[in-house]
Amino acid sequence: MGNESIEASFLSVFALISFFIFLITSKFSHKFKSGILLDADFVKPQAFHEQPITRSGGIGIMFSLLIFFGIYYLLFSKILYDYFFLSSLIFFVGFLDDLKIKITPAKRLIMMILILFSFSYIFQLQILHVDLIFLKLITENHFLSSIFVLLCFLFVVNGANLIDGFNGMLTIHLIIINSILAYINLENSNLEFSFILISQIIILFSFLLFNFPTAKIFLGDGGAYLLGSLIALNVIITNNLYPNISSFFFCTLLFYLFFEVFFSFFRKLYSGKSPFYPDDSHLHMLSFYKISKVFGKEKSNFLNSIIINFGFLISILPGIYFSENPYLSRYWFFVLLLIYMIIYFRLYRLTKN
Repeated sequence: MGNESIEASFLSVFALISFFIFLITSKFSHKFKSGILLDADFVKPQAFHEQPITRSGGIGIMFSLLIFFGIYYLLFSKILYDYFFLSSLIFFVGFLDDLKIKITPAKRLIMMILILFSFSYIFQLQILHVDLIFLKLITENHFLSSIFVLLCFLFVVNGANLIDGFNGMLTIHLIIINSILAYINLENSNLEFSFILISQIIILFSFLLFNFPTAKIFLGDGGAYLLGSLIALNVIITNNLYPNISSFFFCTLLFYLFFEVFFSFFRKLYSGKSPFYPDDSHLHMLSFYKISKVFGKEKSNFLNSIIINFGFLISILPGIYFSENPYLSRYWFFVLLLIYMIIYFRLYRLTKN
């Protein structure tokens, strides 16, 4: 009980520190290098704001994480080398774009591949529990296992960056996922890892105060990549800790981030577009166009985030009840993919018409 009280006290202090980090970041980051972090591009497909807003949320998240790493060391006498290595390098890749340093999507992808493959190989990160036989064979080989982990990270990280565009969209989405992971770990009395998850939830809520419903700060590519890599690592660790929980349940938690990238890749190829460049035909964009006709563009920005994430929460809640049943979890995962496509094509026809 004493240790739990100390951890709760540290989390309370950390919440206050994290809030002030984002407050300072939102107040002064627009002055950095004569406003180089300001997003004033209003014509790109994923632009839904009408005022220049600083893309410095990743800076606040990175500083908050560094302070958390220090707190974690004080409490548990451990250094989170894996989280530090992953978060700092992935943030750097995205932050280059926030600084308006032009890097082609292909070069950025190569950088991410090198970092993520090195990370999974150096830290021997594996996905230990999978419910498909052919994937089990892959995970038994260290090199192939690293490739598999790399692909999982790439889908989730790019999915996080892809759905980031509306106020609170990605942040609320990751709060939901991290909250479920924290619930699982708390139920199994894994207080140490729960401490890591709750700290990330605190960071997300702190950022949300300055991004929702009205945005004073954006995540930027640095923040989106950083958060995507963290959520992927959180899910992999939780999957490895609890073999009684179906791996398809964790796929369900990540299905929107994963399938948005997967579906969009082939949709763009079919349409004769480059899969590496953004367009305005993603699910969250189509839903925005639809509800903006009723509520107007300004309100629809944050309402779209609420609607998308409420639908996501409703869709994954049933999976919690049969999370230990691999067959039901597998069927529910594919049902969600089917529901996604039905909603998408319905919205596409309504919007384009």
